[in-house]
Amino acid sequence: MNILDNIKQTFKQGNSLIKLIYINASVFIVLKLTLILLLLFNISGSFLVSYLALPADTTLLLFRAWTPLTYMFLHEGFLHIFFNMFTLFWFGRIFLMYFSEKQLVGLYLVGGFMAALVYVLSYNLFPYYAPELHQSLLLGASGSIMAIIVATAFRSPDMELQVLFLGSVKLKYIAIFFVVTSLFGITSTNGGGELAHLGGALAGYLFVVSLRQGRDLTKGLNRILDAISTLFGPRKLRVKPNPGRSTSPMNDAEFNMNKARKMADIDKILDKIKTSGYESLSTEEKKKLFEQGKKN
Repeated sequence: MNILDNIKQTFKQGNSLIKLIYINASVFIVLKLTLILLLLFNISGSFLVSYLALPADTTLLLFRAWTPLTYMFLHEGFLHIFFNMFTLFWFGRIFLMYFSEKQLVGLYLVGGFMAALVYVLSYNLFPYYAPELHQSLLLGASGSIMAIIVATAFRSPDMELQVLFLGSVKLKYIAIFFVVTSLFGITSTNGGGELAHLGGALAGYLFVVSLRQGRDLTKGLNRILDAISTLFGPRKLRVKPNPGRSTSPMNDAEFNMNKARKMADIDKILDKIKTSGYESLSTEEKKKLFEQGKKN
């Protein structure tokens, strides 16, 4: 099996977090190779970036309607994508302790769209950004990642992480640091990026608040993704039920007992995560936690 086959297999077997990282890395590599190839013929490939990045100018945005999606997978420099993917991996793993893989992908996209909205509106509403309006472009996954960070912090604010040189720091303080830093940076040279961070943070906050009210902001988007996946994916086999087999439904008492047993198992798993970490779970425990996340 060659390297390409190994990559394909890892992508297929990996969870949604790994797939998001693979997609970002693939776009980065393909773009870099394309720019290098064009440069060998003395052709500047900067036009490719401008066609994939999100413009602040709404007139230009009308003719590049795909950019609110493409910009959140676009990175120019190695350090840019490295730190973004490192942060996505770190906080994405924590996110998956409490939410499902579909919600991770959904929030990545919702956070990116909200970041784009805040960025475009701010550049067109505030006079401060007027001189940069026509040439300003937004790219990178940091708005999407900020949504995941804030959502995770609101779900488990007192979880402690080991931070280099600082020791144990609660997740809520890490999220506050990111948000405050972005707020103070909206008039800096990277003001557009900081505005996008705040938009992503807002999406993460609204996601958790809506879930507590019984609504999932990612549900509609995930339905679209499921429809696309079904349209282009392999056909599933249909199993015809056996009419001769009778199944008796559970009564109320049996249903409540079964539900209570499952919730007790989930509570034990969450306690195990708090004491020993996610990696200490068995395959069966991870499966139970994932199935519960999908129901939520």
